[in-house]
Parts: sequence; C-alpha cells; structure tokens
Amino acid sequence: MRTLLLLTAQWTLLLPALAWAGCVLWLAPLPLAARITAIFLHALGTLLPPLVRPGRWQGLIVPMILFAAVLAWFFTRAPSNERDWQADVAALARAEFNGDTVTIHGVRHCDYRTETDYACRWESRTYTLADLQTVDLFVITWGAPGIAHTIASFGFGEAGYVCFSIETRKEKGEGYSAVKGFFRQYEKIYVVADEQDVIRLRTNVRREKVYLYPLKVRPALARSIFLDYLRELNRLRDRPQWYNALIANCTTSVRQHVVPYTPDAWLDWRLVVNGFIDRLFYERGLVNRDLPFAELKARSLINEKALAADTDPDFSRRIREGLPPRPPLE
Repeated sequence: MRTLLLLTAQWTLLLPALAWAGCVLWLAPLPLAARITAIFLHALGTLLPPLVRPGRWQGLIVPMILFAAVLAWFFTRAPSNERDWQADVAALARAEFNGDTVTIHGVRHCDYRTETDYACRWESRTYTLADLQTVDLFVITWGAPGIAHTIASFGFGEAGYVCFSIETRKEKGEGYSAVKGFFRQYEKIYVVADEQDVIRLRTNVRREKVYLYPLKVRPALARSIFLDYLRELNRLRDRPQWYNALIANCTTSVRQHVVPYTPDAWLDWRLVVNGFIDRLFYERGLVNRDLPFAELKARSLINEKALAADTDPDFSRRIREGLPPRPPLE
C-alpha cells in the first residue's frame, strides 16, 4: 500500500511537470530539430529514473534537476520593446502630464478594410481631467465559452471617448494562441485608441459580439483610475512586461488599476473566466439592474448599431442609442 501511494505521488508530480516543461521547450525560440531533441531528452531524463527506481525518492532527483533547469530558463527570459512588430501595435502610447490636462501621444486610429488590410495613424490628443465624467465597459465574445475581451472607455464629453485595450503585442507574421499566452510568448501592450478603431474592428470587421455597459463610477474615481492607466503606459515603455493569459490579461490587469482606489475591490473567479464579467458587474450593482440580467445583456449588444454607423464620425453616439441607462450615483 505504501509503495502504491509513493508511486501515485511520484507520477502525480512528474506528469504535470513534464507536460509544462514540454510546452515551454516546444515554444522556445529554437530551430524545430533542436526543440524536438530537447523535448525527447527531457522526457527521457524525466521518465526513465522513476521507472528504474519506482516509488523511491531517488527516482525524482534527475527529473527535479531537469525541471528546475527549464523553470530557471523560463523565468530568466526578458520581455522587450525592440522587435519587428505588426503595424497595428508598432507604436507605444505615452502620457504627458501638465496640471489638469493630459496629452496622450500615440492614440491609434486604424481604418480597417479587412482584419489584415488596414492603415493606421497615430495622434496626440489632449484631455482635461475635469471633463472626464463616465466610464464604460465593452465585453467582446467570439464563441469560446467563458472567454471574452474587455475594453475600458473613458468619456470626456465633447472631447469624445478614449479606449484602453490590453492586448498581446504581436510580431510580424505572428498569430494569437491561447496556449502561448501562458508561456511568455507575447509582450503586453496597452492599445490607446478611439472607439471607431478598437470597437468597429470587432463589430464590423471580425463580426464578434460586442456588449456595451455604462458603469456606475463617480467622476473622482474615474479620474484616479484613468491616471493609473496612463502611469502604466509610461511604465511599459521603460519596463516591458509579459502578457499572461491567466494573471496579466485584459481583465485581471484592469483590477490592478481599480484596487488602489477602491478598498472593497474584489477577487472573483469571473475576473479570470471573464466571459461572465458582466454578470459579476450586474451582481455588484455597477451596471443597470432595472432589468433582468438576460434582458440587459440582450439590449447591450451593439453590433447592429455599429454596422449601421460604420465610418460615421458620430460612431460613439450612435452605438449608445437605446442602451439601458447608466445607474444613478447614490
């Protein structure tokens, strides 16, 4: 019985470690032959010792050394801002502060003909903090259960809306993989853009489902969160950071900007399985609760309005027509 328990514990440790290390080695920036060889040798060194000495701790020595070597290499890989980036993430935004005004350099506006055929321009835009009155949340889904992309949009009245979309910064020829998102394959970027860029891309070009929720946020809190986003922009220019699909993604990163200013900021599984983030906001009273949640969600879908607005300069106003109203501040 003791031997059986030791064997079970041994393989319970080894198999997940072997799978993780195999993914790391497969995604390493090495030629294919080198990756296959490394995976083979690592698997051989991990599986053979415990087979030779089953149920004994000595059988774990070599596998532990091999795993530690892969782990050390993984955590010493450094992110960089110096790569051959795709055109839509080629520029990093930065913020310049001047009293009650903020100038954001590198605000993106891409004109999309298709998802891969587009022309981007980068602008400098100045906002007065006293004009910031609203925060809205976009939740974007594309059929994967429980998975969504979130975008925060800050409303400055006549100056319009500025969006923050936390994304993977992809190199030319690189696609997105949910698996790669766990293994330090992408740098993190805060795309700062207008709604006709980041929202129209998802509604009119990719045809993803996009829901728009006006949030109940006091203007003073909105300004604090907005400034925290801007400070992170500047930090990422100096200290690039890896994107992580579990702990540093588009939704968990939003929480880091809220926590310093809201003592009751919560931990919830829906911050990770973020396809349900709108339900969490509904339960917390941050979105309109005059309607049952299912009806609120149905009325918050903006795809038809976005398709009709398309390239209209009044895009932001038109996608908000008929939305359930913002909850009143108490």
